[in-house]
Amino acid sequence: MPALPTSNYSSEVNEVSITSYSAIELYDSIESKDDIIYLDVRNEENHQLFMVEGPNDVEMYNIPYFDFMEDPEGCTAKLPEGRPVKVICAKEGSAQFVADILDSQGREEISWLEGGIVTWGNLLIPKRINSADEDYEIWQFNRPGKASCSYGLIHGEQMMLFDASRAVEFYVEFAASRGADIRHVIETHLQADYISGSPRIAAATGAEFHAHDGDYAVSVFDYTSIVDGELIHFKRDGGPSVLCTHAPGHTPGSTAYVVDEKYLISGDTVFIVSVGRPDLGKRVVEWAKQLYATLKQRITVLPDELIVLPGHYSDWRRESNEDYLILNDFGTVKKLNEDIYGIEGEDEFVEYMKENMREQPDIYNQIRKVNAGALSLREEEQDIMDLGKNECAASSNRGMQHI
Repeated sequence: MPALPTSNYSSEVNEVSITSYSAIELYDSIESKDDIIYLDVRNEENHQLFMVEGPNDVEMYNIPYFDFMEDPEGCTAKLPEGRPVKVICAKEGSAQFVADILDSQGREEISWLEGGIVTWGNLLIPKRINSADEDYEIWQFNRPGKASCSYGLIHGEQMMLFDASRAVEFYVEFAASRGADIRHVIETHLQADYISGSPRIAAATGAEFHAHDGDYAVSVFDYTSIVDGELIHFKRDGGPSVLCTHAPGHTPGSTAYVVDEKYLISGDTVFIVSVGRPDLGKRVVEWAKQLYATLKQRITVLPDELIVLPGHYSDWRRESNEDYLILNDFGTVKKLNEDIYGIEGEDEFVEYMKENMREQPDIYNQIRKVNAGALSLREEEQDIMDLGKNECAASSNRGMQHI
């Protein structure tokens, strides 16, 4: 795994060191189950909309920094003593302010998140999926702040990217760390819950951008149209096959990719828990019928041994393995979702979907416009739009986990 940069800020107040920490260090603390108190000093509304979550439980306190201004002693007393405190805020300034207050109240081992919550929202965690003895590499880039995953496929000096986020520099640097250049950027569908980085990466690297006309025909971006059943090849002989399988339902252009007859990059069609919601186009009945046909005719016929690599997840404990990779074999996925895959009639399936739709976030329509190039926003505006967990799965009132 390539080294990710961190910075070290340090100030001395009453001879007690207050330090900073990066988003990757925050993730590592959660994965390692460090005995730490996490303190979010944003207001309650913003905290509830988007908070730090990870593969293990975190002991999170939400005490707004305004409260610390009014009652520093009382707010400090709400935090258990004798343990390190990691402070989180929107842009880092308020976290530094509260860190100084905690220091003045005699607390030790205090640190604040560099760059604020946005850095957590944009963080990508790279983990290799396949074994080192294969002649290609397949990587999962987990974005905990969105509960979403993108993927990298590397053969020789070439890399394919699937469903990339806006972290252009990260992907380019990651490819270079593996001795590769990005040659293809591929979308499973027009994303609604986060801003895609594929057009930017294609522009920055000269990579070929692949997308399906069912979603991208209205796009202003140049792209190579995906054809159902075609193979996307590396630009030299050899390398794993990448089979395009049109899988409409979540969106009209949704496409899954079978890599080397072993891995299913399923986008938002198949999740480890649940399936993609078919209502984002405001045509739930029409799209639910498409999704039913896709699941019955194009997905469930795939081998149980295929490893499903989904675009999103909702529950680390149910959906990740011991290495915190979000994946499972398709046979297990079907068992986890037997109340969906077991539906035998189109009408029953449509009713099931209608019963289990939540109101989609208003921001999704704007994100789709950004991803199609119909709306241009400043980076700061995109940062705000891009925060928050996804809601792309069909929820269930019958015991399934929600995204």
